[in-house]
Amino acid sequence: MQGFIFGILMCAGLAWAGVDDSSKFDDSALGAQKAVYQFNLEKPEDLYQALGYLNNHLNSLKEFGDIKKSHIVMVAHGNELHMLSRLNRAAYPDIYDRLKALTDQGVTLRVCRNAANFRGYKPGDFYDLVTVVPAAMTDLAKWQQKGYSYISGAVINRTKRTDFLQKHPEILE
Repeated sequence: MQGFIFGILMCAGLAWAGVDDSSKFDDSALGAQKAVYQFNLEKPEDLYQALGYLNNHLNSLKEFGDIKKSHIVMVAHGNELHMLSRLNRAAYPDIYDRLKALTDQGVTLRVCRNAANFRGYKPGDFYDLVTVVPAAMTDLAKWQQKGYSYISGAVINRTKRTDFLQKHPEILE
């Protein structure tokens, strides 16, 4: 009986809210944050989008949090390592400046030595902004033990609403 009453109340609540009610924006204070991002990307160029995640996090902390007391760490162990190597600067000439802009804001960049070895790199092959660590998984655990929130930096193929509408013209009718 309780389940039936709950169901009725849920339907009534949905009917009251309606499908045309707009969403809300939560601009409550974020405070200081400690986060560790894991990047294990398929394509080296996916790092551009992944670094955008870090920039978005920093921008939100600047606007709604305490950027001065916050710290973000990136632990990389995928094919993005090719972009993090100074040996490949000719292929990715702008990446150093992007990385430098992040480290200037306090982001710590770390690379897995095991992943580097597998891909044919030595610790000295990476930019000076990067610290090579013994293993990505142990480094992630270390930061989490220090109270850092884990964030998976998975990159997906993003689409804009205009692209979505082209695939779904029935929405415009």
